[in-house]
Formats: sequence, C-alpha cells, structure tokens
Amino acid sequence: MRVVVTGGAGFIGSHLTEYLLSLGHEVIVLDDFSTGTARNLRALSANPRLTVVPGSVCDATIVETCLAGADAVYHLAAAVGVFTILDRTLESLRTNLTGTETVLAAASRAGARMLLASTSEIYGKNTAMGLREEDDRIIGSPLKNRWSYAEAKALDETFAHLYAVEKGLRTVIVRLFNTVGPRQTGRYGMVVPRFVDQALAGKPLTVFGTGQQSRCFCHVLDVVPALVALLEDERAHGTVFNLGNPEPVTIEELAHRVLVRTGSPAGIVRVPYEQAYGPGYEDMERRVPDCTKAKQAIGFQPARGLDDILDGVLADRTAAVPR
Repeated sequence: MRVVVTGGAGFIGSHLTEYLLSLGHEVIVLDDFSTGTARNLRALSANPRLTVVPGSVCDATIVETCLAGADAVYHLAAAVGVFTILDRTLESLRTNLTGTETVLAAASRAGARMLLASTSEIYGKNTAMGLREEDDRIIGSPLKNRWSYAEAKALDETFAHLYAVEKGLRTVIVRLFNTVGPRQTGRYGMVVPRFVDQALAGKPLTVFGTGQQSRCFCHVLDVVPALVALLEDERAHGTVFNLGNPEPVTIEELAHRVLVRTGSPAGIVRVPYEQAYGPGYEDMERRVPDCTKAKQAIGFQPARGLDDILDGVLADRTAAVPR
C-alpha cells in the first residue's frame, strides 16, 4: 500500500515508519522537524520505498500532494510534551487543530483510511482506575494552559468522528497512554528519558510534585503493531480505542527503578509543580487505562514491562551515536 505518516520523524512515527516498511508498504513521511529529527530515520534512508517530505500538516497544498493516491494515513503530527504546550500554547493549538482538519479533509478527498493518534489527556482529571473509552472527561479551566492540549485533542476526535459520520471517511481514533521507548527525548517533559538522562549524567532525578502520582508506561514496540492492526480492521473503523499498559507505577518508584537500572548514586530531588511548570499547574493522581476493547478487537496485550522499557531507553542513550 501507499501509506502516509504525519510526524513520521518523531519518536512513535519513526518506529511506525520502520514497521510499515518492514511489511512492504511504500511510506511517505510528512514532518516539519519541530520535535522530530532526521536521525530517527537515518537507518531507513536508503530504503527506496521511503519518501521524506519536509513540511507542516497545516500546509494544505503539501498535505494534499502527500496524500494523493494514498491508501492509508496515520496522523501522528502534533505539538507534544508538557513544556511545549505551556511554552508555545497558541502555536500548539493551531498545529493540533488546523493540522488535523487539514489532514482529515485531504484523506477524505483521497478516499484513504485514517488513524488519528489521540491521548489519555482526553480524560483530564478523571482518576478512575481503568479508564474506559466511554468514560466522562473532567477538564480544568480553559484559562489554564495545562488543559489546552486536552481540549485540542478532544476537538480533533470530534472532527474525525464527524468526517466519518458525514463524509464516510474510514477513521480510527487511538488514545495513547504514555508510550515510551528508544528515540524518545526528555526535552519536552517526557519523564522516562528525562530520568535516564539525569541518571547517566550523574545528576539527581527531579521528581515534580509529591512523586506519589501514578502513571502507566507502554513500550512503543507493543503500540506500533496495534496501530496498524486497528486501521486494517474494518470493524474498528468509526470508533476509539485505548492503547497502553494497565500496570501503574508511582513517579517516585519510577525514579528509584531508574537509579537501580543505571547504577546511579545521585538520588532524587523533589521540585514543586509551581517551580517546574509555573503557577496554577494541575496534575492528576493517577491515569490507568482499560484496554479491554483493543484486546477484544485485535488481541492487544503488551508483551514488554517497565524494566524492558527502561533497558531499551538506557541502551538507546548509551549507544555510540549520540541523539
């Protein structure tokens, strides 16, 4: 097939591109390299079935050109990371809203199937154990930049749903819960690579808040095949799926496990949210997915645990070629 991956030079996008090429597909990567990097695709650069197009998903002309004749599109391009959203909120909103509608419109005209990568941020302050796709959203004040990403991704989901209902576009929405692994950077606030980088540098690990907030981490190599399987399954079209590992760990425990894995004696430093993110920042006590729906649809079952994730990130960071 002819497949387009927006954000294909990013962390998840590059792994998805690699997987699609391994299946024999022709892949067109569209990326503006704002958070992605050409290094992520370096090992694939000689593949004649890969085309990399520099450009923004907000540019309708470039998007239309990339999607001409496409069979499928995986829309991963977005402004990502807590620091990105807080520092460049207006720009992030435009990317996440305008970019998604631009890609949806082009996919509709091309008659391509489309997967929209959404986020667990959709659930906001809902701290239920085992969040299900139909659970309510609990979102904070629209005047707090913290929630702008969740609001934008919720509207992205609405756009995708309406394109499916009103225009017949075959869409799948996937809500990702902390996908982690090699090639992810801690530059934009992602906690696992940030902890590993600090440990390798001999610096104390900075735990924001109390450290008792819990999260679930899923290996990118478990997530990527599920993305492809869901878009290829016609029964999945027009609906939404959680993808994640439902085993929670507190951020403090995560920090201790990183220290053990790296052999670092540097210890932990707690940093108040206000100091890390600015005044008025809100966080959630926990965010744990229920992935029953994806398991029933495609047999989704993460095969890799947290230690596998930490080992993969550690190996990536200590590789001969720095990232």
